[in-house]
Amino acid sequence: MRIEQQKADLAFWMRPGALSALMAISLVGCAAAGPVARTPIEGPVRLGEIAAVDGPRVRPDRVIEDSRCPADVQCIHAGRLIVSATLFGGGWSKPMDLTLGVPAPVADGTLTLVDATPKPINGETGTSAARFTFKFQGGR
Repeated sequence: MRIEQQKADLAFWMRPGALSALMAISLVGCAAAGPVARTPIEGPVRLGEIAAVDGPRVRPDRVIEDSRCPADVQCIHAGRLIVSATLFGGGWSKPMDLTLGVPAPVADGTLTLVDATPKPINGETGTSAARFTFKFQGGR
């Protein structure tokens, strides 16, 4: 019975258009993820874009935590922002969680997430509009 099922599966994929439909669906899934910068950007970047930071390149992938005090509220506790990012160097890449204002050791220096705008308003974060700024110190 198993061989018959494998033959039926193969026959399905051999039909004209079946493979094309699968490829089209796959490409739509990629497009839905949003724009991703192919060349590094100097300055603030959005999720998925790659920042050039005078050393490794950094791509913020997602916000893990944003408990910062909203811009329209006076808080006693400031909260924190943690961003999951991918770092790229000469032939290597490394996932890393970066906390706003906290230097992290990278290669021969330190990388810091120095700013994230806009700040949350009314307890809501707008990660789609968020821009992240990184600074690399050391190296060379």
